[in-house]
Amino acid sequence: MAVTIYDVAKLARVGIGTVSRAINNSQQIKPETKERVMRAIEELGYTPHAMAQGLARRKTGIIAAIMPFYTGHFYHELMRGMQRALVSISYDLILYYVEQSEKRDHFLDRTLREKRCDGVLVISMDVPEEFQKKYAEAELPMVLVDRSQTGIDSVRVENEDGALQATRYLISHGHKRIAMISGNSQSMPARERYAGYVRALREAGLEPDDQLYLPAERLDDQAELQENDGFNEKAGQAAAEKLLRESGKDFTAIFSASDILAIGATKAIRAAGLSIPDDIAIVGFDDIELSSYLGLSTMKQPMFDMGNLAVKRLMEKIENKDTTVKQIILSPQLVLRDSSG
Repeated sequence: MAVTIYDVAKLARVGIGTVSRAINNSQQIKPETKERVMRAIEELGYTPHAMAQGLARRKTGIIAAIMPFYTGHFYHELMRGMQRALVSISYDLILYYVEQSEKRDHFLDRTLREKRCDGVLVISMDVPEEFQKKYAEAELPMVLVDRSQTGIDSVRVENEDGALQATRYLISHGHKRIAMISGNSQSMPARERYAGYVRALREAGLEPDDQLYLPAERLDDQAELQENDGFNEKAGQAAAEKLLRESGKDFTAIFSASDILAIGATKAIRAAGLSIPDDIAIVGFDDIELSSYLGLSTMKQPMFDMGNLAVKRLMEKIENKDTTVKQIILSPQLVLRDSSG
């Protein structure tokens, strides 16, 4: 494992801020302390990251992230990727959780006013045009994650193509009646994955059946079914139960817009005495850790990489005052396991 600034700080018996000051030849460090830090660096073979060497020149050494108050596996992996990148450059992270949509603008405004950070990650949310202009005028860098908008840097996955691949696979294995279960259809990932599902059906000469498409808002309006924007296990179970009840089992496969929905659907299918994949095949989307244990075929979404790349792109903008706009699009990969046959 690579040596980090934390290892140097531990060996030299100082804080990471002191290590940073030693690296950057700050005058605010005692000569004997600096010498101890430099000995630790030499002993460990630590090579300071180019971005870490610039810490002393920045205002805060902090990045802010504005994100929905969700607890799903997607956000867990995303945060792991972000944290890995932040540790390597000794930056801290402030999290602003948005529980209601109107809070988004509050935190966007607050981040600008308080000037407590050097850049902002906005996760799974759009940024109003007025704030795009305000951030540009303030020269406060911003990167979107799991979203894309014209004029703003972003890192996201190719949702439509992933859904297209998953549905094509099911069609290639003889399935013609393919259902889709999803979170709230107004969310960007849900919209794009639905578009890929429909595109795959139509290119195969199959007309989409609206009765076989169940986004979260078509389920009972129970609070637990709408948690995490409808991307949750109970919603997946309820969706599969409704499909089985109302369609007369007139389908042989399900494309699920997330793995956690698919896991709920498998419970409903097995509770109905049906076999996976013999009676109903399932392909999910995400490849969360639990999916490999359950044998769930899925579109592997590079969630860790999204978080990691988003931080690195934001740091490029902070370091170099880079005003060019880069929109990084990552491709999901089909992972085949038992559930798809």
